[in-house]
Amino acid sequence: MNQTISKAFSQLVESLTPAYDAGEAESIANILFEDLLKISRTDRLVNSEKSLSELELEQLESATKRLLSYEPVQHIVGFAYFCEHLFKVTPDTLIPRPETEELVYLIANENKGAIKILDIGTGTGCIPISLKLKIQEAQISAWDISPEALSVAKSNAESLSANVQFELMDALNITSEEKFDIIVSNPPYIPYSDKASMHQNVLDFEPGLALFVEDKDPLLFYQKIAEFGTTNLNENGKLYFEIHERLGQSTKEMLLQLGYENVEILQDLNGKDRMVKAQR
Repeated sequence: MNQTISKAFSQLVESLTPAYDAGEAESIANILFEDLLKISRTDRLVNSEKSLSELELEQLESATKRLLSYEPVQHIVGFAYFCEHLFKVTPDTLIPRPETEELVYLIANENKGAIKILDIGTGTGCIPISLKLKIQEAQISAWDISPEALSVAKSNAESLSANVQFELMDALNITSEEKFDIIVSNPPYIPYSDKASMHQNVLDFEPGLALFVEDKDPLLFYQKIAEFGTTNLNENGKLYFEIHERLGQSTKEMLLQLGYENVEILQDLNGKDRMVKAQR
């Protein structure tokens, strides 16, 4: 059956609205047309009455079913945009988010030259790879406890020609004695009690290992990484964290207790406490 681009787009948005609000449904539809069907917004307008092929219709039908099961659109197209680059994503990694982009831009704007940077809990590798592309003289390492995540990160580094050293490492049991100028981490920070308010596309399709922490000890990873930084950051070295919006003050107090200086809580573009930086 013939279906025009215009009609198919409208029908897709309509099909998604029971599961997503209207704005999100349209955004997802845009991603599917551009990144799955390779039909840009301009093409949609100029060729609105052109018919989609049988293959394109089948692709949309399959994608719609997956989306109505709350599978993230990034898993369907196979990648996510982060700092203007494409990063492969799989169910073994968190999907890179705009808040984390803000952390990368903060670090890149404040630091230059031949510095040594470590990213702990790297996932897709979006943080260290993006930093390498922005601070080309930097020597950058990245750790993760998941071999599957490291495989994805290495693939992303290769496709973006970013020289990053990846290593299997448990953030709660660090054995390295190497020293760094910057340590950055976006560790697990969502208390299990927050699960009830979270969307199914996160709960069902993203790795809980990278998301959740026990309610009784929400700063577990921050504490361990900060303790590592007290011995493995060079003098005047810096620590950068992405944080839970409710944990900014407690993270700051923990860092001050460990002897860090110039501890600051920074807000994201939505005005929420999202980053903490400190100096050794």
